[in-house]
Amino acid sequence: MFAVVRHYRFKPEDSERIDKLVKEGFVPLIKKSNGFIRYYWLDTGEGEGASFSVFRDKAGADESVRLAADFVKNNLSDLTIEKPEVIEGPVKAHD
Repeated sequence: MFAVVRHYRFKPEDSERIDKLVKEGFVPLIKKSNGFIRYYWLDTGEGEGASFSVFRDKAGADESVRLAADFVKNNLSDLTIEKPEVIEGPVKAHD
């Protein structure tokens, strides 16, 4: 399994709008990715958010990175303060 973590920064007052865009726009998109297993989005309410997604293999994780970049560019570019930090790699432990 491979996982991808993305860390976002944005204005706290945009949280609700971003949460809705992620839930209604990105989640259905990423669920169609090859090897998709799970996706989570968290929003601190203080201008930071993170996503955690899991895939069966590296190809699925790589595809999700491209999908997320396109989604941010097309839907969130006016809401994010900086380019998201992306961490990707094989899952070494899980329950």
